[in-house]
Amino acid sequence: MLKLPVIVAPMFLVSTPKMVIEAGKAGVIGSFPLLNARPADVCAQWLEEVHKNLEGMPWAVNFICHRKANKRYDEDIELIRTYQPPIVITSLGHPGEVKDIVHGYGGLIYSDVANIDHAKKAAKTGIDGLILVCAGAGGHGGRLNPFAFIAAVKEFFGGTIILSGSISTGKDVLAAQVMGADYAYMGTRFLAAKESNANDEYKNMVLQSTIEDILYTDAFSGVHANVLIPSLIKEGIDPASLTSKDEVDLSHLVNVKAWREIWSAGQGVTNVKKMETTKEIVQTLLKEYEKGRAGLLQNRFRTEMG
Repeated sequence: MLKLPVIVAPMFLVSTPKMVIEAGKAGVIGSFPLLNARPADVCAQWLEEVHKNLEGMPWAVNFICHRKANKRYDEDIELIRTYQPPIVITSLGHPGEVKDIVHGYGGLIYSDVANIDHAKKAAKTGIDGLILVCAGAGGHGGRLNPFAFIAAVKEFFGGTIILSGSISTGKDVLAAQVMGADYAYMGTRFLAAKESNANDEYKNMVLQSTIEDILYTDAFSGVHANVLIPSLIKEGIDPASLTSKDEVDLSHLVNVKAWREIWSAGQGVTNVKKMETTKEIVQTLLKEYEKGRAGLLQNRFRTEMG
C-alpha cells in the first residue's frame, strides 16, 4: 500500500534490490536499473528477490531501449517478460517492443523525458506515464522549470505525470502534487541510504555538499548532467576547465569514468543531512508531507475567514 506518491528513482550503480524492497515496505515505489546487475543471471536473481518480497506491490525497473547503448537489450527484454515488473521505466530509444510486452501482462510503462520534443514523441508511443526531468535533477538533468514543463505537457498528454528535479522533502512532494504531478521522482534524497550501493566516501560527500557543490556539465558523457564538484576535485579536475566532452582533453585521466569516479547528485542535495535507512527516510518524508498538508489547510482557512 502506497503511503506517499513517491518513486525512488533508479540510480545507476547505486540502487539495489534491498533499497527497492525497503522502499516498497515503507510505502513508496522503489526501482533499480536492470544494468546495475551484471551479468544477466545476476539480474535475474535481483528480480526474483524483489518479486518474492514485494508480491502484489508496485515496484519498477529501468530499461535502456536503445540497442547500441544497451548491449544486453535482448536479454533484458526476456528478463522483463519472465519476471513481469509492475512498472518499467524506459530511457533512450523507442519503447515500442517493451511496451507491448509490459502491457501484455498488465504492467505500466513510464518514459523519462527532458524536453517537450521528447515528451511529444514518447506520448505518441502509447506509454502510460511521462517522467519530466526538470532543472536540478541528479544524473542527466534537464533545463526546464517544473511549473512550465508540467503545464506544457498537460496540453497534449493525459496520462500519469511524474515530476523529477530537486525534490528532496515531503513538502516538495506535496508541492509536486499541487502543480499537477501524480508522483514525485526522488533520487538524491536516497543516495546516502544505508541500503544504497554508493561507497562511504560518496555518501559522506553527499552529506557534506550543498547546492553550491553541484555542476551542470556535458564534459563526461556528452549529455548534460549534474555532478558533485568535490568528486571532480578529488580526481584532480579543475571544474573551471570543463566545457564539453568534445573540447576537454581527459585522456590523462585513464581511470576516471562518469558515475564510477565522477559522482552525481541533484540540487536538492542540501537537504540530505545524515545517513539513514530507506525506511527512516520515507518516515521523515511522510512527516514532512503531513506537516505541509496541514499548513496548506491552515492557510486556506485563514484566507477564507479573511
